[in-house]
Amino acid sequence: MSPELSKSILVGTFNTPSIYTLRFTPPASFEIIRRNKAIGSHSWLALSPSKQRLYATAWLEPPSVVAYAVTASDSDATVQYLNQKPVKSRSGYTCASASHVYSAGGPSGEVFSINADGSLGELVDELDFLDEDGKAGKTENRPHGDFGGLRHGAHSVDLSPDGRQVYVADIGRNCVWSLEVDASVKSRDDGRSFLKWQRKNMASRPDEGPRHATVHPNNKVVYVVQEHSSMVDAFATGETDATTLQFRHGASILPIGKQAEDYWADEVRISGILDPPTQTPKYLWASTRGLRPEVKGYVAVYALDQQGWLVGGADAKALCIWETPTSGGIANAVEPGLVNEGLEYAMLTDSEKGLVMALSFDGHEIREVARVKLEEPGDHPGAQAATAVWL
Repeated sequence: MSPELSKSILVGTFNTPSIYTLRFTPPASFEIIRRNKAIGSHSWLALSPSKQRLYATAWLEPPSVVAYAVTASDSDATVQYLNQKPVKSRSGYTCASASHVYSAGGPSGEVFSINADGSLGELVDELDFLDEDGKAGKTENRPHGDFGGLRHGAHSVDLSPDGRQVYVADIGRNCVWSLEVDASVKSRDDGRSFLKWQRKNMASRPDEGPRHATVHPNNKVVYVVQEHSSMVDAFATGETDATTLQFRHGASILPIGKQAEDYWADEVRISGILDPPTQTPKYLWASTRGLRPEVKGYVAVYALDQQGWLVGGADAKALCIWETPTSGGIANAVEPGLVNEGLEYAMLTDSEKGLVMALSFDGHEIREVARVKLEEPGDHPGAQAATAVWL
């Protein structure tokens, strides 16, 4: 295979001050290129639209969001620390536009402007997800703990493709908050809110636990992965109000016969394979984890129609459900990012054994084509792979 097909991937960890650079060349060449020094463990990584800046959650004291500069080629990538900003509570997720970085976790969230060099600028807005009685959401004794409130509060924050809406999945309140971006607000001194509260969109079933959301390129369909039920649900945005979400249908990540209480779903992502006539995504990826080491996780892929709905509607089922080699630990995050010769390739992270796996999908079947194990120097027990982003 020619070198120009190679892609660099950055991977953060739950337990080391490192960001790993990996290189994948289809169909199955996969290697660790370098271990970049980081200021702490980074459970979540998000790239700027230009992919020249990286914004990460940092489980430090105080909890923070961190900015890095990315210097990349197809064969290598390095990251250099720019700065960090404290956040009120441990962040579970970041996303970025060309001008702002968004963070959410547990009872709170933040919006920071981006400086000219890509570093984090001033705090533009703060979000408070506490209920009116001051409670932080529903708390239950679930395996793996609550991660500083992330298991019973806001867990993610995602922008719509047009940059006009923000969707926050909230596990504890069983809802997806929708907010409108007011780009005319430049500073908190303006006396107006950058994000305007609009709707508390409840999940379609009790105790679903909305974890992550992603939005179809048409801005009309929002996909939500439900941590407690291992379902992927599709919601329609309102015709005149994109902050109103209406449940249309959903599909399970689990094979028939598996019990949702043995799993906790992790990720939902839109495929890069496009339908030729319409140039709309043909597939949707999702993943779930086993709650115990002996319970293996799953990755599923669903077919989408040209409007973005799951093919089959109320009777939708996955085209393929693939059992992961481990439970996935607290990761099993799937991230598609490369299409080549009719195959789509995705990264799958595993914190249980520190693995990063390269998966392929041909429209019918998911396969593992290669893997690497993240190692730390000395007598370190090993890096727990968290999330991956493709450059």
